[in-house]
Order: sequence, then C-alpha cells, then structure tokens
Amino acid sequence: MVVLKAASPPVPSVNKINNGTIKPLITPSPSSFINLDQGDPEVFRSYWRKKSEECTVVINGGDLMSYLSDTSNVCWFMLPELREAIQRLHRVVGNASAGMDKHIVVGTGSTQLFQAALFALSPSNSPIPINVVAASPYYSEYKDEVEILRSGLYRWGGDAREYDKNEAYIEVVTAPNNPCGSMRRGVANCEGEGKVIHDLAYYWPQYTPITQQYDHDLMLFTFSKCTGHAGSRIGWAIVKDIEVARKMTRFIQMSSIGVSKESQTRVAKIIGMICDSYEKIGSSLDSDELFFEYSKRKMRERWEKLRAVVDKSNLLSLAKYPKTYCTFTNHTSESYPAFAWMKCKGGIEDCESFMRNLKVFVRGGKRFGVDQKYARVSLLSRDDMFNEFLTRISNITSDRKYNLN
Repeated sequence: MVVLKAASPPVPSVNKINNGTIKPLITPSPSSFINLDQGDPEVFRSYWRKKSEECTVVINGGDLMSYLSDTSNVCWFMLPELREAIQRLHRVVGNASAGMDKHIVVGTGSTQLFQAALFALSPSNSPIPINVVAASPYYSEYKDEVEILRSGLYRWGGDAREYDKNEAYIEVVTAPNNPCGSMRRGVANCEGEGKVIHDLAYYWPQYTPITQQYDHDLMLFTFSKCTGHAGSRIGWAIVKDIEVARKMTRFIQMSSIGVSKESQTRVAKIIGMICDSYEKIGSSLDSDELFFEYSKRKMRERWEKLRAVVDKSNLLSLAKYPKTYCTFTNHTSESYPAFAWMKCKGGIEDCESFMRNLKVFVRGGKRFGVDQKYARVSLLSRDDMFNEFLTRISNITSDRKYNLN
C-alpha cells in the first residue's frame, strides 16, 4: 500500500533525496549562492503542510495497474475523477471554459503538452516546417523546446512582432506572460495562416486578477503553478477541436504511454479539497484556510517587500501593473506575478552578471529575446531564500564597485 500526501516530509528541516537518505535543507548564509533562476514553487509549502491529512491519498497494491482509464474519452489514460476535478476547479475560479463541449488532455506537466500541441497543430504534408513564434520577452524555454527534437514539422521562428513571412505559423501567447507578468494577446501580423497556443500557466488568482473566462481553441494549464505541486508533474490542455485533442493524445501515447495515475489521483484529491473549501464560504472558515486567499496574500506580501527595497535603489527597477477588477475575489487589485521582471540601471549592462556578483542566480534578458539589462527573478522560492535576497539587494549602492567578470 502506498500513501501519498500533499505535504512535504513531516520534519520541516529536512528534505528526502532519491536514495532514501535524508539531506538537510541548507539555510542560505551571506556567503552562499541563492538560485532564483528557476521557478521551483516552494512558496506555498507551509499551507500544504497544514493540509497534510486532508490531502492524503491511499493507493493499494492492486490499484491503478492498467494503462487504460476511460476508453470512451479521447484522452483514454485520464482518470474520470481528474477530468471532473479540473472542470470543477475552472468553474470555481472562472478563468477558463472547460465544459462538456471541450476536450481535456492530461500530460506530464505543460511542457509535454506544449510539444503535443505543436505536433497536433503542425501540417503533416507541408514541404517545410511551420514557424513557431512568440512575442518578446517570451518564455525562455520555448525556443529550446521547439528546437530540441530538430523536428521536420516545426521550427523556431523568433519574435512574433517581427514575423513577416508569408508562411503558416503557430503563435504562443502566454498570459500572464512569463517573464514580465503582463497579460498578452496574439500580435503576429502577416499573411500566413496562423494558429495559436494559449499558455495560461499563471492565470490563477494569486498571480493576477481573473478578468474573464477564456474560451480559446487550445489552452494549457499546469498544476505546478496552480498549487505549487511541481513534483506531481501534471498539466492539462483544454481543446475545442476533437481532432487536435486526438493528435495531442497520440503524441503523449507515443512519448510516455499516458500519464501516471498516482499523480492524477493525488491532483484530483487536492483540487477537490480546494473546491470543497470554497463551498464552505460564509461559515466560520478562516480566510487562510482558502488556498487562493492564502497564496495571493503570500505573493502580495513578497511584492510589497521587494518594491520597498527596490524603490530605495537607484540601480534597479521593477515592472508595474495596473489595478484591475477580479471576478473571482470581487475586488480590485494589481498583479503579483510569480517572477519579478527587473531592470538594472546606472550603467549596468548585464543584470544577470550583476546579480551573480551578489551570489544570486537569475535568468538574463537574452534568454527571453530582449536586452541583457533585464533579468527574471523567481519569487516562488522558500522564505529564507527570498529574505536573504532582499537583504543582499538592500545593500546595493551606486558608489560601490562591482566586479562583473
């Protein structure tokens, strides 16, 4: 029998590694490096630690053994309870239309689904690969994910704003955008026939106001950014066209013969817990018991602390976001993105190198198709790492000499 829990290991100061031994979590010191390059979502860990028992899943040895889940569904390896949980979650949040007229395809994270979408949208009889474009600053991994297979079906076409070929294309629209946090629409303006993938990984209330229920042809979501459970490796696509859904399912079948049912079961359980809590609104339930209220407060607090430090600096600046009415919270607020899109000033030409001099790893603007004066800083790290980062940038002064080599 296997017992899966939503929480981290029961001892807060340790972290399990693959061989079953215990490795202590290292608290950052002033002399250690801090990795804020990756978006590993540990910021919500304390919430899920409190919800350990509510999200426990028991799997017996004879359970979930078949490849098959629901042969009546296009995505035959998706558990019916996961499909129902996903539909319920989108109804509660109101961020996307996922009714019975849509096809849901589950994948091993949205990375696999992105590849499946490219495969499904690429013409199979074209003499040349279709171009894949995205408006800069675009997600840094899109280019590598397009190029890694050296596919004859598709190829990287660069910045969507500059795309002027009279050829078919696939545009990736990320909303909110990773890295800059702004809401995006398609911008490619050319004579070629275009198809669009809407990557909505961060369109959740803790990161941005929910302004409308999207109903695009192909929308990608990932559980890692919704709740922070990156290790479960579950994503889903909401697709209108059944043939596109079939091709995406075929790609996943050929690359991994489906998706882990253990992960699907865990995700369905956690989503159910979230939705159940919102049905209890009006009772004595504390607002911190509601996941999106807790997570939004957490992100807001981090942004307020970061802005307070950056506002005192003459070498750094941050993107700003307008206040917008959120249909989920019924309040007006600004966005609190998962990443800070930071710009270095005062003659600093390479923000990534400047931050590395402070022993902070970030992701430089070149990876996102823009100037190296910009860098993406993850705000999803553990509290101790985030606080140490604030301490380091609060000590930045314009009269201090920095070795950027």
